Order: sequence, then C-alpha cells, then structure tokens
Amino acid sequence: MTIKDQNAPSLIKLDPEHEPVVNHSDNQPFHQVLSSRMQRRTVMKGTMGAALAGFMGLSLAGCGSDSDDDDDNGAGDGGNDGGGSESLTLGFEPVAPTDANQITVPAGYTATVFLPWGTPVTGAYPDFDLQANNTGEQQEQQVGMHHDGMHYFPIDVNEGGSSSTEGLLVVNHEYIDQNAAHPNGPTTLENGDRPADEVRKEIASHGITVAHIKRDSNGQWDLMQSAYNRRITGATPMDLRGPVRGAAKVITPYSTNGTRTRGTLNNCAHGVTPWNTYMMAEENWHGYFVTRDEPKPKEYQRAGVGTESRYDWELADSRADEYVRFDATSTGASATDDYRNEPNGFGFMVEFDPFKPESVPQKRTALGKFGHEGVIFAPATEGEPVVCYSGDDRRFEYIYKFVSAQPYRADTANGSLLDNGTLYVARFNDDGSGEWLPLSMDDAGFVQKMEAAVGTQVGDIQFDEAFANQADLLLNTRLAADIAGATPMDRPEWGAVDPLTREVYFNLTNNSQREEDDTDPANPNGPNPWGHIIRWKEAGGDQSATEFEWDIFVFGGESGTQTVVDGDVVVELDESNQFNSPDGLWFDADRRLWIQTDGRWGDPWGNNMMLASNPDTREIKRFLVGPSNCEVTGVVTTPDQTSMFVGIQHPVAWPEESAEGHPRSSCVVITRDDGGVIGA
Repeated sequence: MTIKDQNAPSLIKLDPEHEPVVNHSDNQPFHQVLSSRMQRRTVMKGTMGAALAGFMGLSLAGCGSDSDDDDDNGAGDGGNDGGGSESLTLGFEPVAPTDANQITVPAGYTATVFLPWGTPVTGAYPDFDLQANNTGEQQEQQVGMHHDGMHYFPIDVNEGGSSSTEGLLVVNHEYIDQNAAHPNGPTTLENGDRPADEVRKEIASHGITVAHIKRDSNGQWDLMQSAYNRRITGATPMDLRGPVRGAAKVITPYSTNGTRTRGTLNNCAHGVTPWNTYMMAEENWHGYFVTRDEPKPKEYQRAGVGTESRYDWELADSRADEYVRFDATSTGASATDDYRNEPNGFGFMVEFDPFKPESVPQKRTALGKFGHEGVIFAPATEGEPVVCYSGDDRRFEYIYKFVSAQPYRADTANGSLLDNGTLYVARFNDDGSGEWLPLSMDDAGFVQKMEAAVGTQVGDIQFDEAFANQADLLLNTRLAADIAGATPMDRPEWGAVDPLTREVYFNLTNNSQREEDDTDPANPNGPNPWGHIIRWKEAGGDQSATEFEWDIFVFGGESGTQTVVDGDVVVELDESNQFNSPDGLWFDADRRLWIQTDGRWGDPWGNNMMLASNPDTREIKRFLVGPSNCEVTGVVTTPDQTSMFVGIQHPVAWPEESAEGHPRSSCVVITRDDGGVIGA
C-alpha cells in the first residue's frame, strides 16, 4: 500500500517510502556477476534510457521465448479450464490514461459503486453518517475502511456448486485515514490522551467484512440481511496455531499460556485455501505498536517497531486493557504483567471460515512472521503437499514458500495442514535458476549457517544467541532469511499462480532506494521507480520442488519502455498500457492476468489503473482507471465471469455522494452491458 498525496498528512505517514528500511543484511550476492553469463538476457529499454536490466538463464515454457518446449507448457484449448494464447482474448478497447475523478472502464462496460465504507452490514445495521459521526460501536457493525484484497465465495461452493448470483464477498480493510474517520479528524486531549471511543472506532475500521450478496432479476447486486454477515476487527479474539502457539514470547496478560491474541491489522491482500476458507494478511502491523525498551528485542528491531505508534491507540483515555496492549514497553516483573510480547502476536496469515460466523480466526504461524502482502495457493493435487507463496512488502525483503508436511486429501483437508511443514525463502541466481532455502531447525544446512552467524552482526542486529527452536525462528523469520542467504527484492507484493502452467508471478512494485551498484538480475534497476513483474516455474512441474527457473515477465515504465529477450522485443509499452508500480495481481478462470497499480499519478500515467495481460504473448491492455489519488486493489469475478468486484482505496473526493473530507473507499461492480465475460 502506497500513499503519494502530499496534501493528505493523515495518509502520508503510511507511505513505504517513508517507512524505514529494516533489512540491512549483506544479502546482495549476485550484483557482481551481471557480466558473468550473457547468452540469454532480459533488457529494458525506453524513456529512462537503454540499460542492461538483467538476464534470465533458461527460458520458461509459455514465456514468449523461442523455446520449443510447447508440449511441456501444457497450453491447450481455451474455455474456463484455461487456454493457450490462441484462445485467450483481451477483447476490449483499452482505455486511455485519465486523471478524471471517476471510474473509467471500456466502452460497453458499466461500473457501479458497491459496499462503501460505513455500509451497515450486521447487528442493528446502523446507518452511516456522511459527516462520520458514527460511534465505535456502530463502526463495528459497518463495512470497514480502505478496501483491499477480496474474494467471492459462491453460496453453494461447499456443496460443489458455483453460483454466480449469490455468495459471500469477503473484503479486507487495510488501514484508516484518521482525518476522514472522524467529523473533525482525530482528537488529542490536553494531556496527550485520545478519546477511547475514537480509538474503538479506528480499531473497528480495520479487519474484514463478510457480506452476503445476491444478484436480482435486473442484474443488480444487493446486500442481504443475513447471519453470514460479519465484521472481524482489530479487537476480535483469535487463536495462535502452529509452532509459535504456547511459546514464551507470545505470553501476555490476555493469554498467559500464549495461545490467543486479539485482532488482525493492516490486512492487505489475502488468500483462499483449497478447502474454501479465507486468509487475511497482516502487512505493516509493526506501526501500530510502540516500545521504549532498550535494547530493543531483535524481534522488534528487524520488524521496525519503534518509539512512536501510527495512531496512538495506546493513549486511549480509558486506559482499558484492549488499548494499553499497543504499548509493548516492559513495565512489570514479567510478560504476564505488561504487553511487552503483544507485537509478537501479529505479522501472520490469519484463516477463518466465512460460512461459520461464530468461528474463531486462526493465526497460522508456520507460514512465517513478517509483512505478509498476501498468500497464494498453488492448485491442490490429491495426495501431494499443499504449497503456498507469500511476499514481504518492504524494500529489500523476500519471497517465501510453504510446503505442508502432510498431503492434501480433499475429503478431510482443513487449516491444520498449514500448521506443520517447511517454510522456504527464495534465492534468485544470476543464470536464471533459483533455490528455495529452508528456514527450519530440522535442516542441517540452515542450522550450520545459523551457528556460523552466532556472535556476528547480521545487518543491524547483533546475533549473539542461536534460535532456541522453530517458534523462536518463526518469530524472527526475516532474520532467519537473512542468515539463509535469500535475495532481497524490490517490494514483493501480490502473486498469482497460472491455473494451467502453474508458473508463479509476483509483482515487484518499486524500490527508490536500490542503488545502481546494488542491483542483481532479479532486481536489475537501481533505482527502480516503476517496478516489474517476475515469474518462475518449479523444477519438474513439482510445486514443492526446491529449485526453479525464473525470468522477468515485463518492466513497468513510460510509453516506449521495452522488455527485450534475446534481442527480441517481447513487450513495448505505449499509451494503451504504460504503467508503474504493479501491486495487485490475479488470474481469472480463462487465464487473463489482471494487474493493478499503486504508484505515481499525473502526466503521463493518469490515475492508478488495472490492466489485463495474456501470459503467453505478454499482450497488455489498460482496462480500468480509478478516481483521483486512489489505489486500485483487490479483484475477483463470479464463477461465470460476468460480474467483477474491484477495490478502490483511499480516494480523496469520491464517490460523488461523499461529504467533503470524508471520501469512502469502496468496491465497484463491473459488468458488460451485453452480459458477457469480463475482458473477453
């Protein structure tokens, strides 16, 4: 999530460009080998000047290269089972860049605002006040702020159905704008405290909305009053699962045995499990807490927990336990006397079943603790492990993979599969190969690296004591990845797995702080203001393999920017598709790759946008442009692909019915006027 509007002081502090870089390790092992092998390479040329941008070692099947491995690619006929480039169409006229304060879609399409912030969704269904006079209790019953990742579950999905007229739409709410959340912005009392109900409202504006929706006979989507409707917030009780459950470093006064915590925060992208549950990512959770302990625990050093919090929730004037917990300073004799360990309960992927409104969300700690942008599951195969991927959305952070210890069985699969397995971190080699490095106390290679690091400086952290166990490692996932030797990336955000080829795509949004002499083949531009999309294929087509082959799918940039492979221009951006800062990423059932941006706006870009791409040919067209100042984020369609839900986050004066100073992040529903498939 990136905010650029310098005139919005309540937003700008969330901009990652203003967040400290917390990876100061020396894991830049490949930039010195840029000239070692030059037989196959990917080059970016364009308005930034011709430059060697990196190179790939091996061509991926179906990657627009001159490979003869089409049979291995598996690209077949089109249709909803996934098709090759011949049947996959982008059958719309691309929209031009625009700075209009509206949703712009191609001719023949309609976009309708749906479920904006404050929509009454549960409980007493309290009406939303346009001047933001609603209370904290009312906000707990209304749609949250700043929509992000989302998914549509057909109402009959657990019976094998695929309803495209009724389902549960689950929407993340990443963060808040304090100025918009209250009638006159946030209040600070004379003694520096904050009114408790304002804090309650802000906590309630975070989290998740589950909305039971139905399409009427006129094709319009409506919110139903339903027992399925639910708000999960920053205060909802949650269980810790996996290796961290019961660890000493998650003991708090709220959970003296270290098995529970409260709330989920900064939920950016998401994930959907093969057993039809929803996973919400905890991304920039560190900024919600404060600690004044010196020395600062290594868990907080590497995470970025500082001496000031983002919203000052710990200063709520009621001094209630639910607010005091955001101060992680040691004040008592032990962890049961203060909230020194509270931040250790955040930074995970959180699973819940939207069809069970009373269920307790589960934090799946085996998937690692860091700034999760989201989680992407590979298609599950009976009898094989469950595999999922996650990016850590910060400059110079890493891409991770989890492989379950137990195989997937469709009849019995549930979230316990995510509690035991191996967490890996990616290393991208200079020749186009890659390795998954295990982060496990059961792996002799990792233990050897860890023991060699004891007594040394790992980045800014003096590593004086080996991890005690797997729980200790997971609470320090970033540090473990530093030790393992992973490749620091340019803000890995959303990922997507091609449903046909199973190639994995990841957005690398940008990195203004990477320097020219600090590049590597996977992150070849220093600085990298426009971002790029990387992809890889696991060895032997086995998603659980520990080796892979990678290339760069496309470079972002202005019109004229070229992505060149082996001397051939495979993409040249023009006015119809120039983009920067790719963020959201999703494959539809026909294998269109939808790319959403969260970057710079103004000339020549217009506002942030969503584009569609053919992964086989690299054809890219701009499909949607959002209103002013917004990020376009979150996308899903109904199974028949005739309705698309898209998130519009942090607009400044939109939708039209918003009161001045109180814009409303929202979903929009996109349909074709002829009722056809979106994008076809």
